[in-house]
Amino acid sequence: MHIGSTPSGTPGPATAAPPSGTRGPGTAAPPSGRQTSSVGAVTALTEALGHPHDARLLIISCANLGQAHGANEAIFESLRSGLGTTATLMVPCAWSRDAASRYRGEDVGVQLTLNAELERFRWGPITMSPSLLDGDGGFPRTVADLWDHADLDEVRRECWAQTERAILWGFDVTHLDAHLGALQRRPEFFDVFAELANEFALPICLPADADERSIGFPARELAEQEGIVSPDHVVEVRGRPTRSVIEHALFNLEEGVTELKVRPAIDAPEIRGLDPHWSERVEDYLVTAHDPGVRDLIDKSGAILIGYRELRAAQRAGANVAG
Repeated sequence: MHIGSTPSGTPGPATAAPPSGTRGPGTAAPPSGRQTSSVGAVTALTEALGHPHDARLLIISCANLGQAHGANEAIFESLRSGLGTTATLMVPCAWSRDAASRYRGEDVGVQLTLNAELERFRWGPITMSPSLLDGDGGFPRTVADLWDHADLDEVRRECWAQTERAILWGFDVTHLDAHLGALQRRPEFFDVFAELANEFALPICLPADADERSIGFPARELAEQEGIVSPDHVVEVRGRPTRSVIEHALFNLEEGVTELKVRPAIDAPEIRGLDPHWSERVEDYLVTAHDPGVRDLIDKSGAILIGYRELRAAQRAGANVAG
């Protein structure tokens, strides 16, 4: 799939060979394609997942697994005894191996990571990728810097390596996302994202505004044409009180699949030292792991909690989710 011109001096997404010992993008037959009908897509996706056409399905996604010890503690607690239904692993981060050692088969995807935005804590590529480094030896701090300087071959190799490492560590990878949206909002980077989704037969998370008017190219339509499944709606809990965002989302839940994204972490000196927004992350943890009132709100709303494993099964079954 080619949907945008590449930066000057970098090869297009189809020209790079994959890492040695792996199949090249395009060698795997993609699932059957989808048509692009917004109402039909919502209806048929719920039905493909075994629910009525007007069902309201909710994924509660815990981001940043592996970034910090406190994130691992909070996320696994949320997944095992709280409201979390899926999580995403940041493979290049220092505590990703710890996350792998704790894994017991939970619904976990890969949060493809090409940025390191925190001032006090750095992480970088797991491949030899000079264009993915900034001046102090980590990933670029901003997505704009990444887009300006990254070589697409190196982006592809790095994303491929992160996904394969998660699988090697024993994760039953359920889906792909991208840290800070780095792969979803620029067409040549989205090509890489879609290639991986097709090759590994995994659904993806797309931002709420993944349409041509908002980001300059029709990411959601292109994913549908490739047979790649994604939630119909996305709500990010960031910069706002967690409980009020969840309450608003539940009271206004639309038909189809909605993904609600949180970033839980326990309150500890580690997270306070790493992230200036630590209090938001602690609130995410308290609400998703220790607030029974939210569970009651979910029950009253009629929402049905699911994870990405169900979406992956539908995609791999070649379900026509266009209606």
